Amino acid sequence: MTLDISSAPIASDTTDHAPPGPGARIRWAQDLSASLVVFLIAVPFSLGIALATGAPLTAGLAAAAVGGIVVGLFGGTSLMVSGPSAALTVITAGLITQYGWQATCTITLAAGLLQLLLGVRRVARTALAVSPAIVHGMLAGVGLTIAIAQLHVVLGGSPQSSAVANLLALPGQLAGPHPPALLAGAVTVAVLLGWPRLGRLPGRAGRLGARLAKVPGPLAAIALATTLALALGLRLAHIELPAWQPHAFVPALPHGPVPGLIAAVLTVTAVAGVESLLSAVAIDRMSRRTGDLDRELRGQGLANLLSGLVGGLPIAGGAVRSTANVQAGAQTRWASVLHGVWVLAAALALTGGLRRIPLAALAALVLVVGLQMVSFAHIRNVHRHREFPVYLTTVIAVVAAGVLWGVAIGAATAVLLALYRLTRAHMDVETGPDGSVTVQTHGPLTFTAVPRLSRALAGIPAGAEVTVVHDGSFLDHAAYETLHSWRAGHQDAGGRVSMVTRRQDDEVLDPDGTVRAGSSPGPHRCRAWTPWVGHHCIEQQEDPHGRLLDGVRVFQLHTAPLIRPELARLAREGQTPSQLFLTCADSRMVTSMITNSGPGDLFTVRNVGNLVPAPFEPGAADDSVAAAVQYAVEVLEVRSITVCGHSGCGAMKALLDGVHELPGPPTPLARWLRNGRGSLDRLRRVPAEFAGRPVVDAVEQLCITNVVQQLDQLMANPAVERRVEEGTLRLVGMYFDFATAQAYVLDRAAGTFSPVEARAGARTEARTGAHAEARTAGVPAERVNEDGRVPPGGGEEDPRLAA
Repeated sequence: MTLDISSAPIASDTTDHAPPGPGARIRWAQDLSASLVVFLIAVPFSLGIALATGAPLTAGLAAAAVGGIVVGLFGGTSLMVSGPSAALTVITAGLITQYGWQATCTITLAAGLLQLLLGVRRVARTALAVSPAIVHGMLAGVGLTIAIAQLHVVLGGSPQSSAVANLLALPGQLAGPHPPALLAGAVTVAVLLGWPRLGRLPGRAGRLGARLAKVPGPLAAIALATTLALALGLRLAHIELPAWQPHAFVPALPHGPVPGLIAAVLTVTAVAGVESLLSAVAIDRMSRRTGDLDRELRGQGLANLLSGLVGGLPIAGGAVRSTANVQAGAQTRWASVLHGVWVLAAALALTGGLRRIPLAALAALVLVVGLQMVSFAHIRNVHRHREFPVYLTTVIAVVAAGVLWGVAIGAATAVLLALYRLTRAHMDVETGPDGSVTVQTHGPLTFTAVPRLSRALAGIPAGAEVTVVHDGSFLDHAAYETLHSWRAGHQDAGGRVSMVTRRQDDEVLDPDGTVRAGSSPGPHRCRAWTPWVGHHCIEQQEDPHGRLLDGVRVFQLHTAPLIRPELARLAREGQTPSQLFLTCADSRMVTSMITNSGPGDLFTVRNVGNLVPAPFEPGAADDSVAAAVQYAVEVLEVRSITVCGHSGCGAMKALLDGVHELPGPPTPLARWLRNGRGSLDRLRRVPAEFAGRPVVDAVEQLCITNVVQQLDQLMANPAVERRVEEGTLRLVGMYFDFATAQAYVLDRAAGTFSPVEARAGARTEARTGAHAEARTAGVPAERVNEDGRVPPGGGEEDPRLAA
């Protein structure tokens, strides 16, 4: 995501309807700018999708206008932009071929009604149960189908009725291409691929390229190809754009078997709904907002209903336009609405200019979009989760048999793969030098694995000491009985058997209380994470070093086998983190936990007070932090930098107490804290605030003010300043409150910290119980609200704030 730090919106959807405040003018300006950017992308994209489906080209513009305005007003994801969907191209083309255009409008209308009903029934999240491998495979298959069909247009021919027919006809088309069409298409493809790289050119050319790259690539590609065709006088087929007369597209009842019509409506509903919901989730994550999926589905349904009435294509939420909307700095849903207004104006006023666009240029644009739907990042992710067979089967089936059959075949493959894994289990039997035997089981132990399990256990010598280690997967009754019947017989013959589980803390195999993996002898069984939650064994209290080594041993036993493949991959490929996380050295800050991240995700820099030394601070600069920032920005090319403060920061307390100004030779800590003098000055001038509650005390106010100041000091690093100005780096301010385990994120436009909500509609977490008592110590009970907060002026003013 590429937002400037001065416009990083972190808020819930409810902010769209807040009363105008100091930042309202800024938000409107950013929404207007973003709407123009998305409009310039949407016009050629919508025309290309209409061309690929065989619908009237005005249908693409109608769908873009309706999607922008209607879903923008009534949808549940404020920054998502809806319109004609590439994923629905093949489906719509098939419907037009089979039923005609007016009947297809009726099917779109019916699909919209069904989406409305599903949204009212609040079943939106059910669509997310579809395997990502099937969704990505469907998108990739649709993309390949579109690309193969449009390649014929680029070569000067006409696409066939199916992907298979297009593949069979492709050799003949390649043997006799139409040079003018090929030239226009090649120019379009070259501009689309090279436009984002203009800013990487060296010297003055790079600076000029960076300015040009702000123009959307699709618009530049279509404009240059059209200009070239007009300048050279190329004889090409151009788009046919009749005057937009909605009454000419009155929906008509389709003729055909009722089951086929029902299947058509369900297909459009399902594909459009799933794509919209998945795009909504992705855009919410990108913009760090929380939307309402059921409301989004209702908005999509209303848009499809109206699009069918006015002669538009089926509508879905689009990842391409929505990503551009976020990257352009959109703040509210009005950016999408305004984009729809501009599309409507263009459809009514710019038909003469649009008719000059060569068909080959539009086809090349759609061809590139189709190929980009085959995402190698998705393929790697699917492969990592061992679902590539499902993905590949779905892709091939969609290309060969269409979207509906492709998704059905992909789902069947996913079910078969799950059943195969459920029945797949194997046992490793190892004999130690002392004659002891270890049996390790891998995979679910079900009745299908009982024959293999019985053979493995039967080969163990009588009287041997045996340890059975289960990996924590599913264990059914048949396998359980087999294990315990064998154990009883082995122990009767004089042997000893211990049964342990390798992954779970709860005993799975042994109801009799035998020793489990990771447990310690004696009354306390210290396992992984128990010291973290405050449980300490007597031996560990007496020997902290032993406690540390015990934790390492538990890691080697429990965690290392699980993460070893991922760490091995990172060792081979090197680190490629997407974020630099700069936070305090406080032992309570577990960055991987509060960010839900794992190995290789974060490049973390920790220091006392999460400070970023500024070069203009004399005698207090420190090159280690600047070096880490430069390495992360220039070498690792992270896309965001987060400065995270926390409650009860000892460094901020020391700053308020003036530790950095004590007389005598300064200590290393005092010299380091001088890097926070800018935060103290900012506290006196413009202290930071929370959006939904007052600050608790002077320390908390300095903690959040310090985060804002460190973001400003980051901009003094030339590498950071350059990337931010290019729009390829985003700076984020965060604050973590230990007492409530609540994270807050800075909204620079409003100048306040807002809570990161756990779910849609959740209000700010109330400070109740022990936390209220802890944070309001010394305040009379009658001054504390019911939710445990001290109202403004309710407590005594901290004298350090007045200083």
